[in-house]
Amino acid sequence: MAHILLLFFFKLISVKPTLRDIPYFLACILAMASGWTGLPNPVEASCGSASCFVVVNSQSSGSPKGTLTVNGIYTYVPQGTLLSGTTGIIPAVETDSRELILGDHKEKRTISQQYTLDLNYGLTDSITLELTMPYKVMLHRHIQDIGREGPNGEGVPTLFTDNGLGDMILTTKYTYLPTIRNLLVPGFGIQLPTGKFHGKINGTDETQEPGIQLGRGNVALLASLYQSYEIIPHRLNQFSSIGYRHTFRNNLGYQFGDRYTASVGLNFRAFEWLVLNGQFNYRLVSHDNFSSSLSRAPTPSDPEFGTEEAVVIDPTIKDRRVPTTGSTILMFSPGFSVNAWQGISFYFNAQIPMVRDFNGNLAQGVSYLFGFTKTFQVGSPF
Repeated sequence: MAHILLLFFFKLISVKPTLRDIPYFLACILAMASGWTGLPNPVEASCGSASCFVVVNSQSSGSPKGTLTVNGIYTYVPQGTLLSGTTGIIPAVETDSRELILGDHKEKRTISQQYTLDLNYGLTDSITLELTMPYKVMLHRHIQDIGREGPNGEGVPTLFTDNGLGDMILTTKYTYLPTIRNLLVPGFGIQLPTGKFHGKINGTDETQEPGIQLGRGNVALLASLYQSYEIIPHRLNQFSSIGYRHTFRNNLGYQFGDRYTASVGLNFRAFEWLVLNGQFNYRLVSHDNFSSSLSRAPTPSDPEFGTEEAVVIDPTIKDRRVPTTGSTILMFSPGFSVNAWQGISFYFNAQIPMVRDFNGNLAQGVSYLFGFTKTFQVGSPF
């Protein structure tokens, strides 16, 4: 993958690198894309979809007055890693019947791909309006109805695929310059429920679980703070970012957990056309909550075994924490950006897990982000 990107970028840039530059550039890209050999081997994944949360500086900062900054971003996020001491067996979230069924699923794999159009428009030199429009492509496999279906109660394989518009985000950002080298950009936004959240399991009328739907089904509030500092002007730049998201409960009785993110990194201009960057990204997601009854998958000693009925523990519909949701992860994200022709920049990051805990669920693996940015002068109404 890295060598294909390298050839692609060499064709894009307006000034070709010299022969002396090529081995250095090649070594950097291969190191970024290869990852670590000490990571757990990918095997299976979870009934929730994770996301790539690399800081893209042109997306996180503000735009000058009358300037439109366009980012086109593609992300690939596999969830296929079974961590030590976990089995991949998780509860079922049955939104159609409002049931939480413990031990009902064995997760196989989730692949989340997202194409994002991000627009930043400078209303004034200090105020930027941002619109983020994601298009999501989901693929998920698991075995469900353990103890209830199959000749020996082993459950049935299930496939879910869907694609379409996700939840759009509107953000207002304020650019503040404490000194000529410092930049602070606080932002406040709202995530709109524009994505479908009632997709069906392939070939059935059964609603798929909320964690892998295209949308969340209700609005979310977001807050962020982006900071950068020119350590060596036009050569070495430090940046950091923190963020928070709170999603309200949807009409299926499901509420996604709060998300907290923090990132810190460096940009180094190796050549006029090439910027190398590295960043550490931390994400904490609290448990989801589901308004439901509580059951468990039957075992061979239960009369419900093989009858398609779960063993009821508590029939009362009430708010319950979904035990295998939520996660904590620390990732290292090396990358680069290339200044091509006519002010277009292309960038790439590989996001490599260092420490992760997915509460018994299947974990996010090495993820990738590829994108471009372009600015336009369109004028301002003020």
